[in-house]
Amino acid sequence: MTTPVIGVLALQGDVREHLIALAAADAVARPVRRPEELAEIDGLVIPGGESTTMSKLATLFGMLEPLRERIAAGMPVYGTCAGLIMLADKIIDPRSGQETLGGIDMIVRRNAFGRQNESFEATVEVSGVGPVEGVFIRAPWVESIGAQVDVLAEHDGHIVAVRQGNVLATSFHPELTGDHRVHGLFVDMVRTVG
Repeated sequence: MTTPVIGVLALQGDVREHLIALAAADAVARPVRRPEELAEIDGLVIPGGESTTMSKLATLFGMLEPLRERIAAGMPVYGTCAGLIMLADKIIDPRSGQETLGGIDMIVRRNAFGRQNESFEATVEVSGVGPVEGVFIRAPWVESIGAQVDVLAEHDGHIVAVRQGNVLATSFHPELTGDHRVHGLFVDMVRTVG
C-alpha cells in the first residue's frame, strides 16, 4: 500500500487540522461520519474535542458498534486527547452515559492536567519519533496500562503516549503544531497493516 486512505472521525472536534496533517504525511485523508464510510478507509483518526459529546454523537449516528467492530478486527486507529479517552478500555470518573470504543488496555483520567485555563505546551520525547512540541488542552493522562501496551512518551511522570498493536494514542495534539511526524508514524503503521 503506497498511499493509504485514512479517515478522521468527523462527529466533533478538530477534524480539519487532522485532515491537513494526514495529507502532509502522504495519506489520502477524508472525514468519516457514517458507518458505511468505515468500509472505505484503511485507518482512522479520532480527534480531540469533548469525549462525552463524541461518545453521545457516535451512538446517535450509529457509529459506536461499527467502530468497535473495525477496531477489534485490527483497523489501525490513532486518537488524540479525547480520542485517547475514546480508545481506553476504562475511564476514571466517566460522565453519565459516557462510552468508549476500547482498543487499548489502559485506564485514563479525563482533564488530568487541569481545566482549559491550565492548558500548556511542552516538549515531549516520543519513542520512534523524537522530541515533539506537545499541545495539552484539558488533556487526559494514562493512569495504568496492561502488559501489551507500549509507553511511547511521558510528561511530568505521567504517561501521555501509548501504542497497543495497531492502536496509537496521545494526550496531546500534534495536529496543532505543523510538525507531522506523529501522523507520519501513524501513516506508516497503516501502510504496514495494508
